[in-house]
Amino acid sequence: MAGFTTRPEIRGTFGMVTSTHWIASAVGMAILEKGGNAFDAAVATGFVLQVVEPHLNGPAGDLPVLFHSARDGKPGVLCAQGVAPAAASIEAMKTQGIEGLIPGSGLLATVVPGAFDGWLLLLRDHGSMELAEVLEPAIGYLSDGHPMLASVAGAIAGLERFFAAQWPSSHAVWCPDGTAPEALALFRNPDLAATYQRLVEAAEGDTREARIDAARAAWRDGFVADAIADYLSDAKVMDVTGERHGALLTRADLAGWEASYEAPASVEYHGWTVCKTGPWGQGPVLLQALQILKNFDLEAMDPLGEEFAHTVIEAIKLAWADREAYYGDPDHYDIPLETLLSDRYGRERAALISQDASQEQRPGRIPGHEALADAAIARAARRMDVMEDPATGEPTMAPLTDTRGDTVHLDIVDRWGNMVSATPSGGWLQSSPVVPGLGFPLNSRAQMFWLDEGLPSSLTPGARPRTTLTPSIAYGPNGEVLSFGTPGGDQQDQWQLVWFLRFVHHGFDLQQGIDAPLFHSQHFQASFYPREAKPGTMMIEATIGPVVVEALKARGHDVVVAEPNSVGRLTAALRHQDGMMQAAATPRLMQAYAIGR
Repeated sequence: MAGFTTRPEIRGTFGMVTSTHWIASAVGMAILEKGGNAFDAAVATGFVLQVVEPHLNGPAGDLPVLFHSARDGKPGVLCAQGVAPAAASIEAMKTQGIEGLIPGSGLLATVVPGAFDGWLLLLRDHGSMELAEVLEPAIGYLSDGHPMLASVAGAIAGLERFFAAQWPSSHAVWCPDGTAPEALALFRNPDLAATYQRLVEAAEGDTREARIDAARAAWRDGFVADAIADYLSDAKVMDVTGERHGALLTRADLAGWEASYEAPASVEYHGWTVCKTGPWGQGPVLLQALQILKNFDLEAMDPLGEEFAHTVIEAIKLAWADREAYYGDPDHYDIPLETLLSDRYGRERAALISQDASQEQRPGRIPGHEALADAAIARAARRMDVMEDPATGEPTMAPLTDTRGDTVHLDIVDRWGNMVSATPSGGWLQSSPVVPGLGFPLNSRAQMFWLDEGLPSSLTPGARPRTTLTPSIAYGPNGEVLSFGTPGGDQQDQWQLVWFLRFVHHGFDLQQGIDAPLFHSQHFQASFYPREAKPGTMMIEATIGPVVVEALKARGHDVVVAEPNSVGRLTAALRHQDGMMQAAATPRLMQAYAIGR
């Protein structure tokens, strides 16, 4: 039985909503109370997260969803990760003077916006409500105002002069009175409210599904596409390179793309079936780490001890090395995922773990793919010459400056047994200028492509960038269904892994595991500009205690000790076979909240 936890372990039988902002969680619960299902609630929650955390996600960003459908009785993946524009080639970047890294800000790194279409596709196929009903809360907060988080106000304040000088459309939206908004003051975005209201009005048709498709068309091939295309036709803006660049995205790219569904990747682990996205996201690294770790007796280890932390960190290094070598869009490259997720490969990788910390990048050498392993090792050693600039665009957890690529997350379960785990991201206010009249910026997700030829993650027209976004669904040995995830860029699957292992092997409740000290590796190459690798480096919360820290250092780890309660933003929801539900949310950053009854 768990001792003291920072939040209660929410339990009930009606429904659970947990997300990275209390307002969004309350909105999702209100949708369940109105008779909506988990999919309706997820869409409403997701749109409100765009409003209250605009520095971490937006309608022109990216959206992966793992879900369990009670109707279909199985898991699914919704992929709303937009693809590279048709004109976005390595050669096109070179003609723009970009030969090293794709900039992490501005317009050149924009791929097709995905989040809006993804949310509406999920609503159409699995929800029960009208678009107007699920968008009403977001429109209300945009029109009437919401208390601005201090982190949002700080992000805007840090860029206020840059916005005024370089991105005036952003200055007009984020500094409506000419100066940066105050923390916790009511903030409104009437332009985005008007955009959403027009989309609701465009939702006409004889059926609910037809009405939702009409709104999707208005975004993809209507007034939203018109506004984006008009702006991009001659816009050239300053980005992290210190130069002005335009976008490669066109109206044809917008009109030609839709969100889609696919089957999840999965592995069996100690009675649990764990489901993740395909290798266009980093999700399979968690599965690979589990395949490695099933060869160790983790249950016999202290979950707060140095042997556990060392073993998990070393497994992470191996799995993430494979991510860098082999992951990319399987629609455009032959990804050896079956081999990477096999029991045999996991055993081979586990044999590489010793009592000492490895300082090497060690992707597996898969027959026929050895050149990819060599290329990954060479990239990690490459010196990245980057330009310092205030608009690098990677959202950062304010108290954890070594972590790049933060985003938002939600987990929802309803009384019928539907479950949704979603990790929306991209379209950050600090990464791209606002499209005039629409009230939101575009994304900069193309920064995750490489400009080297012949890689699974090479910039390729029509390909999905290999993202860090990675929600989770897992099925337990006694009929349980578990939904969990976290923001945090490259750390997302690391924090989820640590939490899940303690849950499975050591009986931690959801909240107990979320509150426990977390850790992660920074050994491998980062996904965000400027793509640094820090061999041997790991970060762990100070609450683990000095004895564990010193023991890890003695094993050869370069240990960075983080402040207490500063690592990870996990949320989770669990449904038992008898209908009992649980939910939990992180206390870190003091804004995530779980609600249920």
